[in-house]
Parts: sequence; structure tokens; C-alpha cells
Amino acid sequence: MNTLIPVSCLLLVTGGLILSGKGDFLIAGYNTAKAEEKQKTNIKRLRALVGGISFLSAVLLWIPILLGKADDIKTQLAISLIIMAACIIVVVLANTWARKK
Repeated sequence: MNTLIPVSCLLLVTGGLILSGKGDFLIAGYNTAKAEEKQKTNIKRLRALVGGISFLSAVLLWIPILLGKADDIKTQLAISLIIMAACIIVVVLANTWARKK
């Protein structure tokens, strides 16, 4: 429980920066991509995906705290699996939906 609150707050701040357009450097791979690769990416959609997953993760981390089960391993595992599944979906969408055609 000691780490859930700071991590969720950090995810909220990160998501806010990315969605505002001031946190593109926080998107893994986009900051170091060459100019031609950046032009192939729809940055607004990529921001929506990455910022959205940051907010979703922050909200999901608060669920065990609000339920009073922050120390329950099964609850933490379930939340972790949901976040991992959402991240896999975001990676797929980032490579398909967030690409310019």
C-alpha cells in the first residue's frame, strides 16, 4: 500500500502531461525516433492512447485502496493482470490505429 498512492499520483501527472501535448518526450520510442518515423505517427492518437492508459492505470491502482484490500495479494494480482492486458492492447493500437496511412 505504501507504493500504490505515489505511483498512482505519478501516473496521473504523466497522463496529464501527455494529454496536454507537453509530454511527448515521455512516450517510449517516440522521443528517440527519427523525423521520418515521427511523421508516420499520428501523434494525437498516440497521446490519447498513452495518456489514457496512464489514467486508467492510476484509477485501477486506487481500487484496492478504496476497497480496503491494498495488502491482499489476489486483488493486487488481478489489478496487475488487467493493467498488463490493457498495455498489450495499447501497444497493438499504437502500431495500427496511431499510424498515418
